[in-house]
Amino acid sequence: MALTDRRIVRRVAPGERAPADRDRWPASIPAVGTLLDEGLDLPTGVTLLVGENGSGKSTIVEAVAVAFGLSPEGGSVQARHSTRASESRLSDWIRLERSPGASRWGFFLRAETMHGFYTYLEDNPSNWDPVFHEMSHGESFLEILRTRFDSPGLYCLDEPEAALSFSAQIA
Repeated sequence: MALTDRRIVRRVAPGERAPADRDRWPASIPAVGTLLDEGLDLPTGVTLLVGENGSGKSTIVEAVAVAFGLSPEGGSVQARHSTRASESRLSDWIRLERSPGASRWGFFLRAETMHGFYTYLEDNPSNWDPVFHEMSHGESFLEILRTRFDSPGLYCLDEPEAALSFSAQIA
């Protein structure tokens, strides 16, 4: 590793607590089983997970976010919003290899918990947040991107395309 390597997370590695039995969910999902067997090297820049419904994309993104210290329901490293625990145990079965000195900032944004996260923000107001519930789904999503994704960090997005029009996805 070069001393200039500033990737927030260089690798998602199998953890010591990963189960050997790959017959139970979520280890039974082929992509998750491969992650637990081989790990995943993350390049500099953006990593996209693409696959069919049920292929493990959300399970892996959620596990990386939670292993990083983010709330499984979304938000930054400070957010502790929680309604009902429904996440898999995968975050306990992996470990993240970070670059020395890399930012510890992160943000997890997921389509299915945005409404609850916006309520959390309203209940814990800041001086600069708009009322997200008064915006369209896409407008509120873009506002989160504009205001929270502005410095080096680990940004995990689950199904970001759900909120965005085609032109907003390109932007």
